[in-house]
Amino acid sequence: MAHDDLGLRSAKQQAAAIAAGELSSRELTAHVIDRIERLDGDINAVVTRDFEGALGRAAAADAAQARGDALGPLHGVPFTAKDALMTAGIRSTGGARELTGNIPDTDAAVVAACRAAGAIVIGKTNLPRWSADNQSFNDLFGTTSNPWDLSKVPGGSSGGAAAAAAMGFTSFEIGTDIGGSIRFPASYNGIWGHKPSFGLIPTTGYLDHVRGGTTEPDINVFGPLTRSCDDLELLFDVLLRREAPWAPQLPPGPDDVRPLRVAAWLDDEYCPVDGDVLGVMRAAVEALEGSGVHVDHEARPDIDPLPAWETGMRLVRAAMALAGRSEGPSHREWLENHLAREECRRKWAEFFTGYDAILMPVSFHHPFDHMPEGTFAERRLPANGVERPYIEMTRWTILTGMSYLPATVPPLGLTPQGLPVGFQVVGPYGGDRTTMALARRIGELTGGYQPPPRALG
Repeated sequence: MAHDDLGLRSAKQQAAAIAAGELSSRELTAHVIDRIERLDGDINAVVTRDFEGALGRAAAADAAQARGDALGPLHGVPFTAKDALMTAGIRSTGGARELTGNIPDTDAAVVAACRAAGAIVIGKTNLPRWSADNQSFNDLFGTTSNPWDLSKVPGGSSGGAAAAAAMGFTSFEIGTDIGGSIRFPASYNGIWGHKPSFGLIPTTGYLDHVRGGTTEPDINVFGPLTRSCDDLELLFDVLLRREAPWAPQLPPGPDDVRPLRVAAWLDDEYCPVDGDVLGVMRAAVEALEGSGVHVDHEARPDIDPLPAWETGMRLVRAAMALAGRSEGPSHREWLENHLAREECRRKWAEFFTGYDAILMPVSFHHPFDHMPEGTFAERRLPANGVERPYIEMTRWTILTGMSYLPATVPPLGLTPQGLPVGFQVVGPYGGDRTTMALARRIGELTGGYQPPPRALG
């Protein structure tokens, strides 16, 4: 195994090398720390660092292996955690000045699950204040840039997490997603992401307001950001909520995706997609069809997307109200929106009686220029020569997120400008392993994860 690419291997490969005695946890951890110290300056992804503690934990992992202790599936691999996730003994701020000195006593449930599987926390990654933007900057830590082009955003809110994964600063990351915060960064950084079906993975320990951590917000999910689909599947199993009686009953993914009934909804007047992004998505679908998978380009759920998105936005704002971004709706108003949401969920369920998955955009735009000024209402993004409201970037992600559906994002390739593009592989509620299996095949056809040139420095 070449030393120079240790940090760019998948977490599964890294763990296998440690288990086989080909690599020590301390060696891998030191290598990843060196990558961060050499390469993270202009990117600014890893904003809180516990390198000394991580090296000590890595040495303890090596000692446990030498004693013959049982090894978890992530034994000895180092990882960073998004700063919205509580990490015991390590500063955790949610990107907000109100939590500048916050050092939790306990881990978020997902962090605890990774530690139980043998992984080692080495630091925290950047995000927007209270995870509330598709960029990743805040008053505490400044701005994180896209490793493919420093003038562009890495997405949000898990932008630092995705940039760290793309650059080999971590073996894997865990993102959060209420409006696209796993899916945008996965697409914008050229890595893999999985937004699970709502409720499958616990979301306690989430710092989205000053009293956050003890409750699980509506719509919000946690899921893996990785350099391989193998790692998505591994992390999904590690993070799965074990106390739920139905968790072991999730259907397995297919060994052969060719019989799957797949639809493609790549563009729509509801939210027209930039031509450069659309070209990458269409090429991926053509490759999938060429491999023997039939794709229906006309099938759609029986949903009017604009009012559905408007309902979803009201529900997202309600779920984020404690962060102080809005006063939130009355309980009566929330119930009305919930009724509309449940009708959307029924329509999606009806659609998935005839289809196993649908391919949809993540964003109408590729990674865009840093835009620190202005509000959501004031900002504009150009697409196909037209200035569009910034908030419209959520039109494709909210449709699936507010309906609790799983969505896997594979890397599809680059635009003519050299910027990454992914799309959503969406399935029925609980169909997570099917969306990952189909995304795996798409990634095989499109080349999957490719390191940003800066990651090879």
